[in-house]
Amino acid sequence: MEFDKLIQNTELTELEKNVLKYIVLNIDNVMKMGVRGVAKANYTSTSTIMRLSKKLGYTGFVDMHYHLLPLVKRNGTHSEDSNDFLTKEQLDLLLKYISEKQINDFLDCLDEKNEKFKFIYATGFSSIAAEYINKKLLVLGKRCILASGTDSASIFENNLDSIGTMFVISKSGETGQVASKVKTAKENKIKVISFTGETDNTISRLADVSFKIQDSNKLDDRNVMPNIFFPNVLLLFEFLIYKAYRRLEGK
Repeated sequence: MEFDKLIQNTELTELEKNVLKYIVLNIDNVMKMGVRGVAKANYTSTSTIMRLSKKLGYTGFVDMHYHLLPLVKRNGTHSEDSNDFLTKEQLDLLLKYISEKQINDFLDCLDEKNEKFKFIYATGFSSIAAEYINKKLLVLGKRCILASGTDSASIFENNLDSIGTMFVISKSGETGQVASKVKTAKENKIKVISFTGETDNTISRLADVSFKIQDSNKLDDRNVMPNIFFPNVLLLFEFLIYKAYRRLEGK
């Protein structure tokens, strides 16, 4: 990529320029190295790395890597289609109940630059998927709060003013604890993104962005039988992150 375009309208010192060049040239390894590793490789301090990310308009090192990665890959040997990890048949099944508008609305929420938290909530088996989504958002530089049905309700209620978006997962879409928090979120003007089964349900009707995913055993409340719902929640979320990277590439 053209390095001058990357640093235009910034006031970087020579040291910061050299650090940025190092990050660009080692884009596939710097996340493993972390801030301390990059600083050590450039004979500087971690504060230099953080100052560089702020000057470029990012919230920190992880956020900087998240935004630089598609830019570097697009201009390198990266193939345009190398991130297309789903076949057409898989994608058609995954997006059977999902529109392009819903995807774009989700991406808009992900792109929001405010400092508010993303609150992730689920109970039972859904909490496993919620934990994955939480970790995925954290490595993308997003500020998150994760809670489940076993946590105190005050975790949510005491942070209402600090939450910008709420992510919820419920196979039935009727889980009482989840629906109650969604209603509270809506009353406090918090955006709600839901992942539920494909049938009409309370939570999806309340959500600002409702992703409906096929539930192959709708009456199996205990999740005893094989079901593609939970794996597809994670697959859909990975696809949404892929779309986020593609959006960045187009900017």
